[in-house]
Amino acid sequence: MKTVLSQKFRAYLFDLDGTLVDTAPDIHNALNHALHVQGYPTIDESLTRHFIGHGGRALIRAALAHHQLPETHTETLLAAFLEYYGSHIADHSQPYLTVVPTLKALQSRGARLGIVTNKNSRLTALLADALNLRHLFGSIISGDSAARPKPAPDPVHMALAELGATPDQTLFVGDSTTDIEAARAAGTAVVCVRYGYSHGVPVDALGADATIGLFEELLVKESLI
Repeated sequence: MKTVLSQKFRAYLFDLDGTLVDTAPDIHNALNHALHVQGYPTIDESLTRHFIGHGGRALIRAALAHHQLPETHTETLLAAFLEYYGSHIADHSQPYLTVVPTLKALQSRGARLGIVTNKNSRLTALLADALNLRHLFGSIISGDSAARPKPAPDPVHMALAELGATPDQTLFVGDSTTDIEAARAAGTAVVCVRYGYSHGVPVDALGADATIGLFEELLVKESLI
């Protein structure tokens, strides 16, 4: 496997859900709330974790497909989901172990940090503020910020422009094939965390340049594999 952490990157871009923050508990509660109030059966959190990563509408469609139900009321369910989630966005969500100190350590080295997420901008801002994360990042690009969301390279290019960094200076850190495809299309190196939301696909099979088990390995493993 190619070594990607042997160089000093000037910029780091991070996926949000499943990479920086374990948001699944609150997303799960919002999804089941929406399903319940509309008279649909709910799902287990293990399935929610499997479905996360492609936006709220895709999450709802996946839940309906699991129960072999039609997508007739997807938009109504989405509205209920977004309303509830916006009001309960950080009831249980927390940054993963060592995320905040690692981000601060990268900053102290002079690295520029950014978030590239498919979460919409309103929810991204609510979560970043609730968890006091916003001040750590020079760029926060959401799913509705660029012309096309990940896996297109558009949001990565937007973040790089805001950080004043080039693709060859940048490491993208994510947890799914969506992140890998976006990074590849934008020309950055990419690392995947093993603890995130990979849609049931083994992380080592996703095709990243490397994988890490703990977020702090971005600091302590200057060369991987």
